[in-house]
Amino acid sequence: MDKSRVIVSMFSFLLMCVAFSLSEATTTTSKSTIITPTTPPAVHKPCNTQTSCETCLANVSCLWCQTNSSCSDYPVSYVIPPASLCKLSQARWGVCWVNFEALIIAMAVVCGILLLAVTVCCCCCCCKRRRSSSFDRDDEQFARRREEIKQRSEERKAERKVKHDEIRKKYGLIPDSDHPYSKFENE
Repeated sequence: MDKSRVIVSMFSFLLMCVAFSLSEATTTTSKSTIITPTTPPAVHKPCNTQTSCETCLANVSCLWCQTNSSCSDYPVSYVIPPASLCKLSQARWGVCWVNFEALIIAMAVVCGILLLAVTVCCCCCCCKRRRSSSFDRDDEQFARRREEIKQRSEERKAERKVKHDEIRKKYGLIPDSDHPYSKFENE
């Protein structure tokens, strides 16, 4: 399917949604007004008696087929009308300018985009949480290593001091603890 057809289908779906919401808004507005007893309620004629697409689709339980210009009851046992009733590219429901094929494609694209957006958001949240926990672990490991290195350094420093003190004692550079001035007395 080429891109222009998909774009047209999406655009028609959006227009249908706007038209449907506008029709719902006018229906809601008309319901909120007070109906005088002199106005008879609108009675929908049976679907098979309608002769035009607009009059057929005024009743939401009707389906218009472009191939044979007929109006029939919408098969409520099926979500999508079967091909035996009317081809999807020729079936109209809700508005006359959008066929079922375009409606299905547009809804699939919108649902796909929504699923993709939710998936990306979930992945981003999970990766962010993992990343922050891995940073915490890395910081903890780094601090532990730094502490180990510092401790080894202190141990080596203490060992060097002991060796140097022994060497100093051996050559008499450090006084004995028993006789601090023993070196000076011998001279």
